[in-house]
Amino acid sequence: MENTIFSAMTNQFILWRCLHAGPLSSRSINSWPKDSQIPWENYRERNLPLLRKLTDMYGACAILAHIGDEVIGQLRFYPRAVCDLLEAGGLCLLQDFPAGPTADLVDHDFPSLDKMSDKTLIIHCCMIAPSQKAENPYLRKGIGSAMVKFLIQWAADNGWDRLEVDAFEDLPIIYEITGSAGHTFWEKLGFSIVSRHAHPHLQGRDEFVLKLEQQARDLGIATDAAKERIIMRLDVRPAHESGARANRS
Repeated sequence: MENTIFSAMTNQFILWRCLHAGPLSSRSINSWPKDSQIPWENYRERNLPLLRKLTDMYGACAILAHIGDEVIGQLRFYPRAVCDLLEAGGLCLLQDFPAGPTADLVDHDFPSLDKMSDKTLIIHCCMIAPSQKAENPYLRKGIGSAMVKFLIQWAADNGWDRLEVDAFEDLPIIYEITGSAGHTFWEKLGFSIVSRHAHPHLQGRDEFVLKLEQQARDLGIATDAAKERIIMRLDVRPAHESGARANRS
């Protein structure tokens, strides 16, 4: 999209909440409806120091798409070593533990990149604002693909070996609610499917699952497949380079 700039998030502006309602800037990120039921203040107090620490340690934990001073796209990612911590939960920044991190995750001793045996970045979510509104002027403009391509180059330049992401069948409801994309999106960017299995959170009969099943039927997708977690991976450094670095460490 014309006039869109892509960059790794820095501590000059921390995107501590997501783009469900629309673009965010330094002027708007700390404003929200007074009657909102979401505990915004609590999430800000938890998320800001956590994201600052991750940025200090690893150089970045998000790729942002800007138009002017407004962020219109986000691609969040974290080291597998952080994602695997019990306190990380599901790392959703707008939910409480276990879907989100605990308040004391920031106090954990995160390993430096040179101490990691598995140099994998886990892509957590990809979102173009506003993700939950029918009219979104930024969709289908190549912004999501451009953020992923930026991350691929950033990860290779900063010593990571691979990227991994959870994907699903190509269902709009998954993207709108979770920020996860269908597997076709990732395949076009060079990712390959390494496994797929029933997603534990999609096996009930709640409202979201019922809507997902109906959307799958409307699109001719098997409902069992629609409720699967698809793990996809992309190597960003040649295998011989990764092996050579491992032998030197």
